[in-house]
Amino acid sequence: MINTIQIAMYVLLICGGFFFIEILSYFMHKYLQHGVLWFLHKDHHIYKKGRFQKNDVFTIFFSTITILLLAFGFLHRFDYKFWFGLGIFLYGMGFFLYHDMVVHRRIKIKYKPKSKYLKRVVHSHRMHHQKSTATDGISFGFFIVGKKYDLE
Repeated sequence: MINTIQIAMYVLLICGGFFFIEILSYFMHKYLQHGVLWFLHKDHHIYKKGRFQKNDVFTIFFSTITILLLAFGFLHRFDYKFWFGLGIFLYGMGFFLYHDMVVHRRIKIKYKPKSKYLKRVVHSHRMHHQKSTATDGISFGFFIVGKKYDLE
């Protein structure tokens, strides 16, 4: 039987995985993708036809980590690795659904953000694409976005 403390720990691990990957992604985006790994990330900043980008290698990297955490956590009776990996998985799904589908329209949908926060995320990312270069830029996070990017 699962008790309240176990549920609280699972929730904390899920949230921890989510926020850990947002923070890791921020630093990786700022210092690696807009640095030594620009050759992989550059095509993400240039509109071009085609379904895949070199930048998708980062999705494969994070997906591999997530799959390993989920698998090893499952094999060890749903230990902390599973719940932490679930947080990373939820981040990845949110990132894919919002970044790739809503912001970049890599998969065509007819959704327009209505909330102030979601509009801020889109605006922040668009500003990042307009103002960022291989060695300099703004707004490297995705879900944690400052209010300075509010449109209103």
